[in-house]
Amino acid sequence: MLLHIPEIFNPSQVETLRNALQSGPWVDGAASAGPLAAEAKHNLQFSTEAEEYPSLAKTIAAALERHPLFLSAALPQFILPFMFNRYTGGGNYGDHIDNAIQTDRNSGQRLRTDISVTVFLSDPESYEGGDLIIEDTYGAHEVKLPAGDAIIYPSSSLHRVEPVTAGERIAAFSWVQSLVPDAWQRSMLFNLDMTLIKLRSQVGNSEEIVALTGHYHNLLRQWSR
Repeated sequence: MLLHIPEIFNPSQVETLRNALQSGPWVDGAASAGPLAAEAKHNLQFSTEAEEYPSLAKTIAAALERHPLFLSAALPQFILPFMFNRYTGGGNYGDHIDNAIQTDRNSGQRLRTDISVTVFLSDPESYEGGDLIIEDTYGAHEVKLPAGDAIIYPSSSLHRVEPVTAGERIAAFSWVQSLVPDAWQRSMLFNLDMTLIKLRSQVGNSEEIVALTGHYHNLLRQWSR
């Protein structure tokens, strides 16, 4: 499921994050990629050794964990520490699929990557190119969102970042291990949850709404691991 999560941060919060990231230190992004992906990765990443890094990474995760749309769609069990990338001067990331297993740099725990997350921190008018292209069974989807918005998509998707030909594109990115590993089951639960919210706003907590809510939780109980 490809889903736009709006307004993770407001413009003032985005500006604060960008200012904290602006001076770096930035390092070669290929250093954190696998052998195959490293050949396609041409960007910079904010150093995870920087003093400011832990606080910035926690700020992104905390904001997402407060967003009801993200919680409903991702059903997060674990969120890997966020990192930050910067594309400029033709920087790009060619076609690749994210590693299935990643290691949490804080706990050392090895986690399955079910969902990839990108939080855009640069205004789309401030740079040219830099579209995130995500491919699925319905074709290629071009994603270039307002600063402060996020996109989530299956980590199994083939995707790329087009060259940034002017300006700079800064974003935060991470991966989620979901309580429900199966993407189709997550999508079913999300659609059911969204429908329940709409029906509840129209008719209140009727007997039928309560029964459907029970079915949602029983499915979640059955499908979660």
